[in-house]
Amino acid sequence: MGWLFLKVLLVGVTFLGGLYPLVDFSFSGETRGQKPNFVIILADDMGWGDLGANWAETKDTVNLDKMAAEGMRFVDFHAASSTCSPSRASLLTGRLGLRNGVTHNFAVTSVGGLPLNETTLAEVLQQAGYVTGMIGKWHLGHHGSYHPNFRGFGYYFGIPYSHDMGCTDTPGCNHPPCPACPRGHRPARNLERDCYTDVALPLYENLNIVEQPVNLSGLAQKYAEKATQFIQHASTSGKPFLLYVGLAHMHVPLSRTQLSADPRGRRPYGAGLREMDSLVGQIKDKVDRTAKENTFLWFTGDNGPWAQKCELAGSVGPFTGSWQIHQGGSPAKQTTWEAGHRVPALAYWPGRVPVNVTSTALLSVLDIFPTVVALAGASLPQDRHFDGLDASEVLFGWLQTGHRVLFHPNSGAAGEYGALQTVRLGRYKAFYISGGARACDGDVGPEQHHEPPLIFNLEDDVAEAVPLDRRSAEYQGVVPEVREVLADVLRDIAGDNTSRADYTRDPSVTPCCNPHHVACRCQRTSFSPRQKMSGREGKFQLQML
Repeated sequence: MGWLFLKVLLVGVTFLGGLYPLVDFSFSGETRGQKPNFVIILADDMGWGDLGANWAETKDTVNLDKMAAEGMRFVDFHAASSTCSPSRASLLTGRLGLRNGVTHNFAVTSVGGLPLNETTLAEVLQQAGYVTGMIGKWHLGHHGSYHPNFRGFGYYFGIPYSHDMGCTDTPGCNHPPCPACPRGHRPARNLERDCYTDVALPLYENLNIVEQPVNLSGLAQKYAEKATQFIQHASTSGKPFLLYVGLAHMHVPLSRTQLSADPRGRRPYGAGLREMDSLVGQIKDKVDRTAKENTFLWFTGDNGPWAQKCELAGSVGPFTGSWQIHQGGSPAKQTTWEAGHRVPALAYWPGRVPVNVTSTALLSVLDIFPTVVALAGASLPQDRHFDGLDASEVLFGWLQTGHRVLFHPNSGAAGEYGALQTVRLGRYKAFYISGGARACDGDVGPEQHHEPPLIFNLEDDVAEAVPLDRRSAEYQGVVPEVREVLADVLRDIAGDNTSRADYTRDPSVTPCCNPHHVACRCQRTSFSPRQKMSGREGKFQLQML
């Protein structure tokens, strides 16, 4: 399969609401100087093969492919986890879930979120004088002080969790399909389809719910408008900015808007890719028009495609996880197979990041935190250890290597949440535990423990089809090193300043603009959440109004 990987490397080298009610852009403080701006865009459930620049079979990402040609494309870039909340927590902290406490997803009724003693990237940059904003999916806690406005983001517009975690009047394409929100006096229940029907999906602007249920058919354009407005205001404010965009794409449900407008009637997933690509293109165009030479744009994904959604899931490219497929189940999202965590990644910064470069450096979403902090001239928190590295020298073309070792945490398919039982060591990848997530056919791969571990040579076998013979000299040479690096990181974590997330649930914290209406349906343009404000929240509002 080595030839296939080489071939892959060479492929194609309006909703306004209340505008920023909690943020004052009228200040005239010190000028930006040489501090760069940062735009971080995180796709959801996007496959490595969904990017046309990665995989010639994909023709739906014109803007992203243009960005790849104008910047740097990473082909060995990995999410820090294979599911939503842990991956996002690692992006914002630079730490694995065993350190930051977030090992699995938060729910609609979750009381907690990303532990409050964890310092986010936004908090570090805010203290360094940056204007900070977030658009889109948060999924790190929405109740009380876990809301993004209290985690370093001066402005927030988006859905606080995945957009399949609540009903809508425009449910879009899902597998199996979910019904629209009920309109009668009693909430409809459809538990066998795992659909949310009791509470509608909320859209927040800062601390206010401005729409419930969300109209998914217009969500992409709302995100584009809010992102471009933020860039415009921040660019004229006299201070540098951080914008973090958590896209709804390519998570289900997929909007029907682009599908109905497609004269060729292509499949919903391709239509969704084009909609996402257009949204990213609008953000990049705004950057180019306002702050091109001083803005670093980083695009990547939170995890691989959700294979159980069948034709509504993305492409894994050559990373097919063949060994697991033969055992049963999916080797994509929720698993530690390559398709679960190897994600598209692009870096764009005219005049700084080399043009049309393909990097084979082993990098991770974990690296975003330390890299951005270093480029901003800020300092990392000193009372904890980080799993990411400063990738600046790779970005600027000065180095060709990144990590020597990466650890892939269990993410729901097998083993204990967050446990480090898959190890990447150079070209090798070792599994102490394997298991498949639910596949399109409903099959779930069995949990299997491996001692000694299964080891694949990814340089020769990107499909992870045939593990090394345990009797071979190659296997015998690498397994002691795998054991050593795993023991080292576990010792380091045991001695670190670690956190533990609160995963308790309480229905009273469910976001709801009007609990007296079925499914919490709003009839006005702006509501305060049902959940009670903490003293800190009230103080924040009072100070900023």
